[in-house]
Amino acid sequence: MNRPSRSLSIKLLAAAVALCCANAAIAATPGNDPVALGKIRDAALQSDWAYQRLADMTDLIGPRLAGSAGASAAVTQVADAMRKLGAKVTLQPVKVPHWVRGVETATLVDYAGRPAGVSQKVVLAALGGSGATPAAGLKAQVLVLHDLDALKARAAEVRGKIVLFDVAFDQSMADHGLAGQAYGQGVLYRGMGTRLAAEYGAAAVLVRSVGGADFRLPHTGSSGLQDSARIPAAAVAAEDAMLMTRLAARGALTMQLTLTPQILPDADSFNVIADLPGTDKADEIVIVSGHLDSWDLATGANDDATGVTSAMAVIETLKKLDYQPRRTIRVIAWMNEENGTRGAQAYVDANKGVHEKHVAAIENDEGSGRVFGMRTSIPVESMKLFAPLRAALLPMGAAGFQRTDVLGTGDLSGLERAGVPSFSPLIDDSTYFNYHHTAADTFDKVKPEDLRRHVAVMATTAWFLANMNESIGRTPAPAPRATN
Repeated sequence: MNRPSRSLSIKLLAAAVALCCANAAIAATPGNDPVALGKIRDAALQSDWAYQRLADMTDLIGPRLAGSAGASAAVTQVADAMRKLGAKVTLQPVKVPHWVRGVETATLVDYAGRPAGVSQKVVLAALGGSGATPAAGLKAQVLVLHDLDALKARAAEVRGKIVLFDVAFDQSMADHGLAGQAYGQGVLYRGMGTRLAAEYGAAAVLVRSVGGADFRLPHTGSSGLQDSARIPAAAVAAEDAMLMTRLAARGALTMQLTLTPQILPDADSFNVIADLPGTDKADEIVIVSGHLDSWDLATGANDDATGVTSAMAVIETLKKLDYQPRRTIRVIAWMNEENGTRGAQAYVDANKGVHEKHVAAIENDEGSGRVFGMRTSIPVESMKLFAPLRAALLPMGAAGFQRTDVLGTGDLSGLERAGVPSFSPLIDDSTYFNYHHTAADTFDKVKPEDLRRHVAVMATTAWFLANMNESIGRTPAPAPRATN
């Protein structure tokens, strides 16, 4: 009888110990039983850890546009917080656009009936990717339009003029649960509208702010401009857009406009990835995420510091309970969602060979309003598998589940196209676009009780996905990339 060598015996013993430890961990994992799901929900509802991290991010750092010092500080802050929880932290390099806002002023200097010596200020903010006027500005007639058909019909009049798209945000849609669709209708003019105006030879283009509350707040965001035709572009407050429409109806309207943004060389940045390793299915991944960057006008509390901090709190909640998932729960703070989604693309590219190991992905990026459940792109036949999760969320009024073929959430779109089922909290966003991309998106707009509810829904859902025995399948439909 041949005896195994001493080194082989040691290896066999180590393997046996590892197997025993894995089995013990599985045995210690409570899984998806109602008691465990309820404990996760309740632990999150009783904690303000995410709210404290939100204060750190918004009050201590402030705006976090990609390429800025604020964005860099946020990477460090989130990574440090996750390391303190004991998560395995990886900084994934990303090259990001570096657009810097400059001077932005506009004055109505001539119009029919203007009293001598009178001019009127227009409140505006340059759109991301805007080109610049000369340092001294430009003076041109304003052409007011109300849709793209009017732009095409009057294309011969566009050259050399400042085009204004005065298209109101449909707050009635937002009030009835269709805020996203209302936003999409308005953003069409920030994207396609700016491109077409540039192609037709406009000197500059203005877009009525895409938002609900008319508090004379300009709402910034990405323009659709490319290097081949990068003209000055800005969002104007709703009140000023309406004023210019009224004045243009009286006769010719002239504006003095100065915008001096700069497009600097791409900057080095990172996605922050924090893993809570799984037990017997550690190579399978459930993503829970939000985006780390924000626009530069305010502190991005709703867009998307609440998303990032609620995702971070998933690991904090599970650590506090000493719960170890079967699959790895991966928190990602995405970089550059607002003006490029470079972080999301870098992640997709880096994981091309293992997309099938990503069981599901969650992103929270629709503000901090009350959450009522989840939206998802899981296959229809998999909906029944989530009955236990819905039952666990029912006591907090968050058992709603809405399925769609394509979720299309910005940072998850690439993964969704690769077949990864996506999830996003089902949120009351009826007032979200009052502050979205404005100087008013600040910490005080977030209710701590609502943020606790976000954490509860995300933590319970992430845990449920990480411990399911059944496969929820893949998402075959292509997902369009959202406009920011």
